[in-house]
Amino acid sequence: MRRIRVIPTILIKNEGLYKGQKFKNHEYVGDPINTVRIFNEKQVDEISILDISATPNNIKPNILKIADIASEAFMPLSYGGGISKIEEVDELFFNGIEKVILNSSNFTTTNLISEIANKYGNQSVVVSIDVKKNWLGTYEVYSNCGEKKQKGKPEFIANEMENRGAGEIILTSIDREGGSTGYDYHLIEIVSKNISIPLVASGGASCIDDFYLAIKSGASAVSAGSIFVFQKPNNAVLISYPTQEELIMLFKRL
Repeated sequence: MRRIRVIPTILIKNEGLYKGQKFKNHEYVGDPINTVRIFNEKQVDEISILDISATPNNIKPNILKIADIASEAFMPLSYGGGISKIEEVDELFFNGIEKVILNSSNFTTTNLISEIANKYGNQSVVVSIDVKKNWLGTYEVYSNCGEKKQKGKPEFIANEMENRGAGEIILTSIDREGGSTGYDYHLIEIVSKNISIPLVASGGASCIDDFYLAIKSGASAVSAGSIFVFQKPNNAVLISYPTQEELIMLFKRL
């Protein structure tokens, strides 16, 4: 029986917890510290924290806020948002973060991945690749919270990031993010075949079956936001997570 990581993604902005769709229309849904406390009780594998206000506003990671969140967490935390220097990574690790997630800096500070990997090990640096389709249906990679198009196919960029020293890739479908329509399984399959490091599927999960399909398509782990924050059918805010029994049943299917 395979053990698969199921990772909630927390989006923070101005110290609050937010959720949006397709990287837009973000709305306040609660307090991140209270959310982490609830996830503690639910025995979450790990949590990804993404500050969606850092890069667009050209601000550094809010170390004090991140340290407050980390002090409440019983599980490993990864953080992304506004990271551009190894000194910022040093501060994050000192304050309880176990892995950093890089996105925009991958295209502006090309040696940062290798710097982190050489100092802390490959397992400490995660690369986030955000992808959406153009009008022809071709996959294109975007940075800066989905605003800036980058050259190169997602599978080739993922391979390049692995060669630089990344220990893991988070692959997000912008088209499906927040929509609860299922992951982009074709995208997962394409990228997973071009890398040897773990691939975390992100964007679109609506149920445990979506986790199963993502793993069968080549993902090593799954990440999600809306499914853990909103309660169907009316999308009321309710922090949830699969029970250990539900996860065991999922693992037995793999």
